[in-house]
Amino acid sequence: MLSQEDNSPAPSANRQIARAAGTVMVALVVSQLVGLLAKSLVGQTFGTGPESEAFFAANRFSEILFNLVAGGALASAFIPTFSSILVLEERRTAWKLAAAVANWVTLILLLLCSLAAVFAPQVVRYVLAPGFSATDPAKEALTVALLRIQLPSALIFGLSGLVMGILNAHQRFLLPALAPAMYSLGWVGSVLLLTPHLGIYGLAYGVVIGAGLHLLVQLPALLRLPAMQYRPTLGLDLPAVREVARLMGPRLLGVAVVQLNFLLNTYLASFQPDGSVSGISYAFPLMLMPQAAIAQSVATAALPTFSAQVARGQLGEMRASLAATLRGVLFLAIPASVGLVLLRTPVVALVYHSSEFTDQSVHLVAWALLWYAAGLIGHCVVEIVSRAFYALHDTRTPVLVGTAAMTLNLGFSLLFSAAFTRLGWMPHGGLALANSLATFLEMIGLLVLMRRRLGGLEGRLLWQAVAQAGVSALAMGAGLLVWLSLTAAQPAWLVALGGVAVGGAIYAGLLAVQAPPELKLVWSLLRRRLAR
Repeated sequence: MLSQEDNSPAPSANRQIARAAGTVMVALVVSQLVGLLAKSLVGQTFGTGPESEAFFAANRFSEILFNLVAGGALASAFIPTFSSILVLEERRTAWKLAAAVANWVTLILLLLCSLAAVFAPQVVRYVLAPGFSATDPAKEALTVALLRIQLPSALIFGLSGLVMGILNAHQRFLLPALAPAMYSLGWVGSVLLLTPHLGIYGLAYGVVIGAGLHLLVQLPALLRLPAMQYRPTLGLDLPAVREVARLMGPRLLGVAVVQLNFLLNTYLASFQPDGSVSGISYAFPLMLMPQAAIAQSVATAALPTFSAQVARGQLGEMRASLAATLRGVLFLAIPASVGLVLLRTPVVALVYHSSEFTDQSVHLVAWALLWYAAGLIGHCVVEIVSRAFYALHDTRTPVLVGTAAMTLNLGFSLLFSAAFTRLGWMPHGGLALANSLATFLEMIGLLVLMRRRLGGLEGRLLWQAVAQAGVSALAMGAGLLVWLSLTAAQPAWLVALGGVAVGGAIYAGLLAVQAPPELKLVWSLLRRRLAR
């Protein structure tokens, strides 16, 4: 997925990223498939009715707490600082930093979860879903109960997210990448074993169980790390703790703005026709599946390498690695976006359709997925470029750009929802379009600023990759339109899976004819892996 010729400035770093990204990608694909199974079981069991609406609204708040304190904000500040200390072989200091951050995360999340449990009715009525109180008080009461059950998952995820960062900094990627699969297994087990007796409450307990599995699966790898130790300290005397706090401050603001947009989507959807909250809640994870496999896997593998290159003062090598990484991601994201747009309806029907998840439910989710899938490329590129800024110990720039983009998203959400309503379209599609457009603008801003920061991003090669991928994806799209017309009366599983096979074959064939360097590197790594 990453390209550099052997005489390039950073071939070994690129291969290291590519190998690690391959491992993470395989693990994330497994995790995404298990997650798909979980979402499918939930959709087939609860459809897009009131229980589903209440569950997803409640689940949004615990996810917000996790992301604010210990999600992307912590990882972007902790990994570069922790990696820099490891490069200097100061393991005792590194583990003191890890222990201090773990203790801070525990204290802060424990306090926030306790407050949220006490004020859960106010959180639901005034923050999460005020539309429920106006249209369905029983749904509001159910959301409050489900929120209180799920809150412990935020605390567990906080510690698990930190463990994930520690392992990634040590170039340990497999178990952290498999952790989301364990979380999804909690959902699967709860649907099969708990919901027959507890209903939607069983699914809420499954969220907490899944969070525990997310943490437990990583502990064996953590305990095997060299010189691993825990101390009951807050590290107030440790400069690295202050550095993490300094880096995390701006990033925390950026995450807050992103979460505010997700919250706004739920807020606005609660006033829209029934099923709107579920429509965006079921559609967004389907867009995130290829995003996780393509961009998250590469970004996870690249951040420790970028951070080490920065720590050694090798900015030229980092520039080459970043440019190669972006080209590799584009070769995968462009066809994925086109394919998901065209195959959205059979994909949704394949994953969710059941007696509870009706044809109308499929239509609701596919409509939102159409507009979310259009933003897949932007989401993938933003994931990579943001990590490059974090490696440079600059969390302020991506936060400022992201804040500007997400502020636009707030306006776009109101504008497009109203416009869709006037056009007679389902308004929750406007929420998805707003997200995609704002993310595209964020991508443009980050690329321009990173290009200035590093003195270029090998623009000619980058545009060449866009052209090669774009031409191949257009031909793939034409082939998929023919496939859809020929299989209009066939079962959803045949249309979806066959479409993936047909589209993938067309795209891969055309790309092989053009023979980009990225394809050569992937083939070289694959041959070495098979030889082993």
